[in-house]
Amino acid sequence: MTTATRRFAQLTATVAVVAAALLGSSGMAAADEWPPVPTEPSPVAPFDTQNFLTPTDLDYWNPFVSANRLTSPFGTANRIVCTGFHGVLLDCWQADQNGQPHKLVKLSMNFPGSLGATLPGGGPGHFVYPGFIPGI
Repeated sequence: MTTATRRFAQLTATVAVVAAALLGSSGMAAADEWPPVPTEPSPVAPFDTQNFLTPTDLDYWNPFVSANRLTSPFGTANRIVCTGFHGVLLDCWQADQNGQPHKLVKLSMNFPGSLGATLPGGGPGHFVYPGFIPGI
């Protein structure tokens, strides 16, 4: 074998090993779980809710409406559990089509809403189902 062929074979083998390691480790990631229910009364106890604006609601697109928004392939049809404090949602989880929970990603701002950031606790939030890209 020539030196160039040997180097190409080593590079190909290295890339294959790295790709297998990356793919194998991503499949072993721990699944999300529903938030635990505290044993004692707590102001941040989890609760079921469907009180979100979704892209099918006209107010979702209105920047002057200060309400929680949800961007998800399931809308509010699947179970949603959130924790909150004084009316401000902290974290939310939504069930997939099999009933398995997935922690929703809270955006840093309530886009397309433009108001509410000055409200106590930062006001309403915008939650997105993990990995969901609308329109694709």
